[in-house]
Amino acid sequence: MIQTLSVFYHYKDEKREIGRLAHKERVIYFEYSKEFLNSSLQLSPYKLPLRAGVFVCDDDVFEGLFGLFGDSLPDGWGRLLLDRHFMNSGVNYNEITPLDRLSYIGAYGTGALSYEPIVEDTHISVSDQLILDDLAVASKEILKGESEEMLETLLTLGGSSAGARPKVMVQLSEDKKSIVHGAQALQSGYEHWLVKFASSHDSEDIAKVEYIYSLMAKDAEIEMSETTLLESRGNHYFATKRFDRVGDRRVHMHSVAGLTHSDFRVPILDYDDLLALTLHFTKDVNELYKMFRLAVFNLLAHNRDDHAKNFSFLMDSDGTWRLSPAYDLTLSYGPSGEHSTTYLGEGRSPNKETLLALAKKHNISDGKKVIEEIEATIRGFESYSKTVGLKESSMKNIKKILFS
Repeated sequence: MIQTLSVFYHYKDEKREIGRLAHKERVIYFEYSKEFLNSSLQLSPYKLPLRAGVFVCDDDVFEGLFGLFGDSLPDGWGRLLLDRHFMNSGVNYNEITPLDRLSYIGAYGTGALSYEPIVEDTHISVSDQLILDDLAVASKEILKGESEEMLETLLTLGGSSAGARPKVMVQLSEDKKSIVHGAQALQSGYEHWLVKFASSHDSEDIAKVEYIYSLMAKDAEIEMSETTLLESRGNHYFATKRFDRVGDRRVHMHSVAGLTHSDFRVPILDYDDLLALTLHFTKDVNELYKMFRLAVFNLLAHNRDDHAKNFSFLMDSDGTWRLSPAYDLTLSYGPSGEHSTTYLGEGRSPNKETLLALAKKHNISDGKKVIEEIEATIRGFESYSKTVGLKESSMKNIKKILFS
């Protein structure tokens, strides 16, 4: 069991120790380093402000960790892989601590934080070409509990990932034809990407549907990272360029869940809160407008899995915060069919009037225009579907949901 961890922040081309985590008698402690206290960089200003002294988290949203570090922990697919690995190594599940998991993530998590000492007990060749079909089949068998073949490979590719769907972090060539392991120095002619596979509950068209949603979102003037649809032996996989990497430079990323200690498993967030948070946190009305557009899109496109981990902020090297590009946009159902994030308290059937009221409350003068623009874009769903090659039956089913 890991008892202490050093935490580092990757700042431009530097690596700065920000402090140390310690685990003792089921309590996790954190203290900033004296050097980092002089930096004036607020990595998590609400819950872990930059000041001297020992911090102890007063809630259990992230198993006793502060959200700054909780954002580095995997959940869903990544946690499944990591826990299977620990148990295969003879570790008692009940003895695994958050520090053990962070130690395994080490330098290959999302965002700009890394952790030492690093557990390094998997051995793979990072230069080998990756075959998406092989990874997809292996992930499906692992989800079903039928096999653990390629567990170590999938763990190193996606062990730090969040969300329920299997995914891998890779390097994709500029021509989109070659894929190599993501956990290595960036290869010439490659960029950092994330590739998703279908879960046991997904339709076979899930990759095409998510790609269509990314195209609609971009046309609706919602900022998104570059996306593509990869094909391998007739199968299709949704891929998106990682926005927490610029080349090999790491970008600090903080989810709303981590920033505010909102439990993303429980629908406790409202878009009213999100809009107020965005303006207060970024001090930029343009970011407020971006969040409103995203709220409108999620409602009109029936994206109801809009929980607190699906909204994030990015911090520039000078400490300036902005809303991250949108992600995980697809047709989805929230808890009991409601939005995970409510609209002025309404989760089951918010409508355009609700959106207008939200816009009015936050002084968004062109709320009606934004709604009309996004509605017109989503009305083109059939055209997007034909361009991407979505099955006719899938297109008709989704149209019923969107336009009923």
